[in-house]
Amino acid sequence: MSTTDTPDIMHDRKAWLDRAKTLSEALPFMRQFNDETLVIKFGGHAMESDDLARLFARDVVLLKQVGINPVVVHGGGPQIDAMLKRLDIQTPRVDGLRFTDEATVEVVEMILAGKINKQIVSAINEAGGFAVGLSGKDGHLIRARKLRRTKKDPDSNIEKVLDLGFVGEPAEINPHILDQFKKSDTIPVIAPVGMGGAGETYNINADTAAGAIAGATNAKRLLMLTDVAGVLDKSGNLIPEMTAAQVHAYIADGTISGGMIRPLQYLALIYHIRGVHGAVTAGRATAAPPFWLLASPFVL
Repeated sequence: MSTTDTPDIMHDRKAWLDRAKTLSEALPFMRQFNDETLVIKFGGHAMESDDLARLFARDVVLLKQVGINPVVVHGGGPQIDAMLKRLDIQTPRVDGLRFTDEATVEVVEMILAGKINKQIVSAINEAGGFAVGLSGKDGHLIRARKLRRTKKDPDSNIEKVLDLGFVGEPAEINPHILDQFKKSDTIPVIAPVGMGGAGETYNINADTAAGAIAGATNAKRLLMLTDVAGVLDKSGNLIPEMTAAQVHAYIADGTISGGMIRPLQYLALIYHIRGVHGAVTAGRATAAPPFWLLASPFVL
């Protein structure tokens, strides 16, 4: 080491070496993913760390620079909860799901499309990218319908419809607007808010929205970054990726359970209908090392 080297110089040198190592390891697989779409779901819990947000933004920019087309879909549950509490808006739960009335859905749209979306866009742009923020309302990107849930009454054994208010699910995705971004340097960042047939606003689960967008865009991979490690097998080991057929099998044997069932089921259905040979990768974003996002799509 030169006697003139400073700690800053050494830090920069290590950062460049880390980048070179990651790129060299990923290089054999880049051709396979060249010009392919990678949908990345960035969870609300995962984005609470400013340092993680910067790492995420940097890696998204690098993905674009190496010829991959990232599409970011984000959540925002913790941030929505915090604002509802601040505004003293009570949100009752229906069978464990939040009932979303008109006042609540206004807050949801404000936080998702007006705050979080722009924070992610700014982070990507500061990292050297060219990001554009969208909600599902823009360009008819996500046409939504009211989410229908039923629950069997234990006494009568009759299925009853649960009213969740303005909680929706994707009815149709317009991939053409995203195709335009694919042909440019633009990185789309999408807030999962959709519009119904009568112009009403629906809050959509970010996992479900990401799955629908991945299917509609024929994405090569859906990468879900959350505050949990992902889906574990019966031995407690992380399942790094799943095909649509495997999703169905894991749901059937109970490997996939709880809140992961619906979004993965939805994704598998879309992939099956379109004949897409994509895969789902899950990871714990809160423990992501530098350039993990860049390397993870190529871990096969």
